[in-house]
Amino acid sequence: MSSTQANAVAVLPHQTMARFDLHCLVTFFLSLLIATCGATYQAFTCEQTPYPQLCSSMVLQTAPKFGLREVAIEATLARVQLAHRFASTVEPSSLPDPAARAAWSDCLELCEDTIEQLNRSLSQDCSHEDSQTWLSAAIANQQACRDGFVELGSSFPFPSSPFLSYNISDAVSNLLAINKAFGTAAPAGNRKLLSHGFPTWVAAADRRLLQSSNVNADLVVAKDGSGDYKTISEAVAAAAKRRSGTSRYVIHVKVGVYKENVEISKSMKNLMIVGDGMDSTVVTGSKNVVDGSTTFRSATFAVVANGFIARDITFENTAGPSKHQAVALRSGSDNSVFYRCGFKGYQDTLYVYSKRQFYRNCDVYGTVDFIFGDAVAVLQNCNIYARKPMSSQKITVTAQGRTDPNENTGISIHNSVIAAASDLAAVQSSFKSYLGRPWKEYSRTVIMKTNIGSLIAPAGWLEWSGSFALNTLYYGEYMNTGAGSSTSGRVKWGGYHVITSSSEASKFTAGNFLSGDSWIAATGVPYTSGL
Repeated sequence: MSSTQANAVAVLPHQTMARFDLHCLVTFFLSLLIATCGATYQAFTCEQTPYPQLCSSMVLQTAPKFGLREVAIEATLARVQLAHRFASTVEPSSLPDPAARAAWSDCLELCEDTIEQLNRSLSQDCSHEDSQTWLSAAIANQQACRDGFVELGSSFPFPSSPFLSYNISDAVSNLLAINKAFGTAAPAGNRKLLSHGFPTWVAAADRRLLQSSNVNADLVVAKDGSGDYKTISEAVAAAAKRRSGTSRYVIHVKVGVYKENVEISKSMKNLMIVGDGMDSTVVTGSKNVVDGSTTFRSATFAVVANGFIARDITFENTAGPSKHQAVALRSGSDNSVFYRCGFKGYQDTLYVYSKRQFYRNCDVYGTVDFIFGDAVAVLQNCNIYARKPMSSQKITVTAQGRTDPNENTGISIHNSVIAAASDLAAVQSSFKSYLGRPWKEYSRTVIMKTNIGSLIAPAGWLEWSGSFALNTLYYGEYMNTGAGSSTSGRVKWGGYHVITSSSEASKFTAGNFLSGDSWIAATGVPYTSGL
């Protein structure tokens, strides 16, 4: 027996036990719920979900009125918790190769985040829009877990792992369908707002922070020793120990190039990083897939904590085009804002990983799929620069990763500029450049009122692999200008749209696409709510 087969056998007995425990847990929960809620049934049934047999087996078709959504989330949560429990018992040294160990580590973290998103979705205070965002993040976690094994070429039999064998992806897909149906029937205006129209997590002073020239920082980072710490990572670690509550915490990073990889964990909510200018404060790294990092883990700067704000700083990955996937910034921060920030890399520069994100007056540089991910992301008044790639490569600006039609995710580029960077401009005719390609089956990207340069090929968009996703994606263009903006020669795919209706385009504005934009207004960032 090979080492791979041995590891597969080692994992499977736990899964069998987990399924038995899960059945008992769900049966007990449902019997308790039925006893307390009666036998009136919700019109939306498991037959209307993408995976009806799985849904039926999980909720046993006995969810009472107003209970199907909660029961389905509880049952899915139980599956994820058991998967994480048994995955945590696996010794990394028992895995067959370094690639498997790296990807397994990512999956454990992503599984923990899925548990958090499911728990948040059960809260009675959250809106259906919130839940749809968090459930979309859960399904993105599943995909990122799987991708890690594939991109590093691991020999581990991923289908036998707890991360896949519990049908978590299918269960979350069902939740997206159920939650969307319930949200359609629910009354509007259920967002968590204060009397002044701001989200509950935003302090009144936050609106002034991003516009103020003199921010009162809680900690200062300076390479020359004139601050509290010399590295960003040290300051973040200190902040985690010093701060109390969840009020806004500000770290000022003075001018300098900081060679480090920084991670902002989920406990550091409402953190703000302020630099001395996009060209003055730079955090840089060079992790990449070729050298053994997963795309997820290659980020120079990664933020998971909600409510993150960055201003006047550049995030960079210097691995270069030959190293392929190499992320400068990865954000899984809900309600995050990036203002006057730079993102420099080549392939996979800006990983808009999940949840709701807003970018204003930012510069993004890259070559292949350099704005990618499965967040609800709006880039407004940004400069998007294509750099010179390797001779064999085609340039693609976006690669959006929506895997389920009920996800509320997508990339919206509004009032921006798409142009050739200085190194590409001189040799622009030697390379084909495109607005994007469909990384996943329901990829969704819209470009509105943007100046598109002559570098973009007349077809506009590029296939990922043959006919994959061409009819299920949603790519749209609305009132763009510039030499590369003509839609007369664009692709003829079923999912491509030349948007002519302002009401259709308005769906992808900051005010609508981000499920309300009062949280942006609260930060003080200038922005356009509508078209």
